[in-house]
Amino acid sequence: MYHFVIADNRKCVGCFACIAACTEAHRAAGLQGYPRLHVTRTPDGIMPIQCRHCEDAMCALVCPVHAITHEENSIVLNESLCIGCKMCALACPFGNILPGGTPVPGLELNLGQYAFLNTPLDPDPMYLREQSYQEQLSLLAWNIGQKTVAIKCDLCYFRENGPACAEACPHKAIHLVDD
Repeated sequence: MYHFVIADNRKCVGCFACIAACTEAHRAAGLQGYPRLHVTRTPDGIMPIQCRHCEDAMCALVCPVHAITHEENSIVLNESLCIGCKMCALACPFGNILPGGTPVPGLELNLGQYAFLNTPLDPDPMYLREQSYQEQLSLLAWNIGQKTVAIKCDLCYFRENGPACAEACPHKAIHLVDD
């Protein structure tokens, strides 16, 4: 039986408290300081969405270094093993895995005339709108001088109280459920 986080779009007001809590919880745990969920607008309202922790997770099947594994009741990413190939992001049928990265310590680049090659990932993804075709191509971007890794919901496995997003939601729109 797998666990996953689900949101009630009738209660969500789009305050982004879930995103802030997720980012801070992971940063405090020494992981990439990127949110593992994003907020989207639907015809029925606003709601956060994130990894669904599929039983037959394609992301885990395509990972060449086995950085994504089945652990107890969820699909977990080991950031230290991830090589940033983005295969998992391409394989996810829900689009809930995004690349993110931080600069490599001690590496200073002087790209000079080749500066156009460094197309950094947007650290602040566009929320509440559809991505353009050009933004979708960001999966193909090469971030020179950054260690890029997959960013996906891990249910805050390192927290005793469970997912930070559910705890931070002022309207209790986010819940941890069993499949």
